[in-house]
Amino acid sequence: MTEITASINTLVEDIYRVIKDGIEIKEDQAQEFGNRMAELIKTRLAPRQARAGTLRMSNLGKKDRQLWYEVHSETREEFNANTLFKFLYGDILEELVLFLSEVAGHRVEGKQGQVVVDGIVGHRDAIIDGVLVDVKSASSYAFKKFKEGTLKDDDPFGYYTQLAGYVSDPDYDGDHGAFLAVDKQNGTLTLLVVPDSDLPDIHSRIAALKAVVKQDTPPERCFEPEPMGKAGNMKLAAGCSYCPFKVECWKDANDGIGLRKFLYSTGPVWFTTVVDIPRVMEVNP
Repeated sequence: MTEITASINTLVEDIYRVIKDGIEIKEDQAQEFGNRMAELIKTRLAPRQARAGTLRMSNLGKKDRQLWYEVHSETREEFNANTLFKFLYGDILEELVLFLSEVAGHRVEGKQGQVVVDGIVGHRDAIIDGVLVDVKSASSYAFKKFKEGTLKDDDPFGYYTQLAGYVSDPDYDGDHGAFLAVDKQNGTLTLLVVPDSDLPDIHSRIAALKAVVKQDTPPERCFEPEPMGKAGNMKLAAGCSYCPFKVECWKDANDGIGLRKFLYSTGPVWFTTVVDIPRVMEVNP
């Protein structure tokens, strides 16, 4: 096997080379990876307990209204088993990618190291070859934005804000961060390096969010409904569909009935306005 140069610029091709050509894994490397995977599974499958909502580094990129509900609301939609399973294998993929980075000869440090910025706590994924890296597993559609560098212009889950928080760690001396993304559907990897100048001002964001969650009433809605077909039906935007507070947030939809949920072959669709009843099964939200 060709000797690998430990530079983050060659990270993806080096991981591919390890997978394709193979490499001898040392016993201590295998044991450490096994321990990390065991701890991940133990943590993710532990009995779920209600957690008081609070501002965290990982949720700073969420929209203001969602964060307000996260802090103030006592009711949230529980994720179903297949969604939780999707999160689980996403976590496993991320851990695997970091392991492959290590055995490919790259310097991987500070895994899950604590970051505190303006009183907000988070845990970064790792620092690879001196660059703070946030590992993301994504669908093919979302992966394309990492691959083509268009995420900055279409970032519904606030990944750039999360990265800005991690990069602002007082103990991190780099001037940029990066996303290491993996396509969950076809196994493609890509590295998106993000200069500090492209990241939002995290200190202003934190100050604004602290003011938002102190309000007695929620701010305006995060997304406008989108047309579904040509008959006048309107559905939730993707950003709303994944929100665990959507039922409470949109309780005035459909003239006060609330959201209506229809099961399409591609998955559930949440309607804010139903003019023409879809020819698929409707279920209770």
